[in-house]
Amino acid sequence: MSKWMVSAKKADFDQIARRFQIDPVIARIIRNRDIMGEEQIERFLHGTLQDLHDPMDLKDAERAADILCEKTMAGLPVRVIGDYDIDGVCSSYILVTCLEQCGAVVDVVIPHRIQDGYGLNDKLIEEAHEAGIDTILTCDNGIAATEQIAYAKRLGMTVVVTDHHEVPYDMGPDGSRTERPPAADAIVDPKQKDCTYPYKGICGAVVAYKLMQIYLQKMVQNPAGKVTAGKVEDILRELLAFAAFATVGDVMELTDENRILVRYGLRQIEKSQNPGLRALTVVNGLQDKKLSVYHIGFVLGPCLNATGRLDTAGRALAMFRTRDQAEAVSIAGELKELNDSRKGMTLLGTEQAEKMIESTNLKDDKVLVVYLPDCHESLAGIIAGRIRERYHKPVFVLTKTQEGVKGSGRSIDAYSMYDKMSECKELYTKYGGHKLAAGVSMPEENVDTFRRYLNEHCGLSEEDFVETIHIDVPMPMSYVTTDFVRQLSVLEPFGNGNPKPVFAQKRVRILRGSILGKNRNVGKFRAADENGGRYDLMYFGDLDRWHDFLAGHFGVQEVDRLYREGSDNICISIVYYPDINVYRGREELQMIMQDYSC
Repeated sequence: MSKWMVSAKKADFDQIARRFQIDPVIARIIRNRDIMGEEQIERFLHGTLQDLHDPMDLKDAERAADILCEKTMAGLPVRVIGDYDIDGVCSSYILVTCLEQCGAVVDVVIPHRIQDGYGLNDKLIEEAHEAGIDTILTCDNGIAATEQIAYAKRLGMTVVVTDHHEVPYDMGPDGSRTERPPAADAIVDPKQKDCTYPYKGICGAVVAYKLMQIYLQKMVQNPAGKVTAGKVEDILRELLAFAAFATVGDVMELTDENRILVRYGLRQIEKSQNPGLRALTVVNGLQDKKLSVYHIGFVLGPCLNATGRLDTAGRALAMFRTRDQAEAVSIAGELKELNDSRKGMTLLGTEQAEKMIESTNLKDDKVLVVYLPDCHESLAGIIAGRIRERYHKPVFVLTKTQEGVKGSGRSIDAYSMYDKMSECKELYTKYGGHKLAAGVSMPEENVDTFRRYLNEHCGLSEEDFVETIHIDVPMPMSYVTTDFVRQLSVLEPFGNGNPKPVFAQKRVRILRGSILGKNRNVGKFRAADENGGRYDLMYFGDLDRWHDFLAGHFGVQEVDRLYREGSDNICISIVYYPDINVYRGREELQMIMQDYSC
């Protein structure tokens, strides 16, 4: 069972509520997000694009912009090399669009996941050199490509890196870290230790967007430049949609400026003039709808990732770059079909991984290393994420390829995946990532050693594997009104780092229930509080686990009775958030149950 923790951060909630004309409960939720002081609260509630951080604070950003301006004016060819995920596609699109608008000689390459692997490699460098490319401009990769960038420099090329991943480092005997950045001509990555940018949590596309802000302004000021100030404003407004798309798709925290970028970017996606972006919403049935983080993260975004996993992400980039609406719709349809196929393959791989864990001594490990030789390598990260959700442990899923073993990892808050991997980097041919996600390549014979080392040195306790649910406010359901639910929208966008607020109430009686949905995987219940108030209660979680819980505490017969004729014996505590259900034009309050206990 999960552990419930009630946030107890203090402030004068009534005063905040009066000052900002919000409900005191919402004031408390804001405080729970570590937002303090009138200035911070104002920015959280009403921040605008003018509140975004200055791109000039990014180390090497002006230097990189100057290099690109020089290459543009000299007509020297630039090649953008991106990545095959959402962030890589969006950042590639941002860079190549801005460079083209300014008259640069530029093309773009998205590496093939299986043929090329992640980031730069010698083959990509050689192809660029043979094509007469003067400058390589990376996005969402490059910070770990030390040898490849050194090779490009030996061939006489200029290299500009834009990235947001961790900078490789050497660990000293005293635990100190010495960064080992590549010898590029300019590196724009907020994770660099000596970068003064005040917010380190931006994705690769936002790094690219910030760099292009500087580049475009410099090109406006250049007498020979081909853009005007008005044109630059239009370009940046349109590209904001792609920066926001990537921020959500790369699961960045929706805090600080990311929150502002996504809030404005979602609205820009809705009204975007980009044929590809419009087509993607149409084929997914989202045209003319107010888009949320959910739609990007779970509907539109996976279509982009699917083409990078099962085909080539170049198709997604081509969809964004085409001006032909018919071609955009055709590609968008292909991407949706690929994503539908990916879902089935992911389900099969997840089932295989779970079976392997449950039938072997893997289930006793604190760090799960699951080797599925026949799994499509592009699905390893998704499957790792599913397994992490079930077991709440760090997970690596590895697959067999022609070059050895490749895999992806997904972690929990208590375990810094990148740091722990760095302790045994001699086992890999390649690795990289963040605290919560990573990728790795290694010889097959190192898999067992990798698993053994990570488990022997993980530093995790049993307490770390218990999922913690942070309750914003213990609040009776009777407090909820439609006006209160509407006020909760001031806290949006919800997502990683800014979750939907949840509340808790004890002594809730579950009176009757029914199972809904085509797959019969949704529970709808009628619940009552201790004062007799009645509420609709929805549950979208694991119904088998829910029924096992009820049977264990109240008996199988009582569970049957709940669905058949109703019950008066089931009394539990719940974690919930309130919602408004709109059906045939009528609005009704409903509570969404997130967790439960006795």
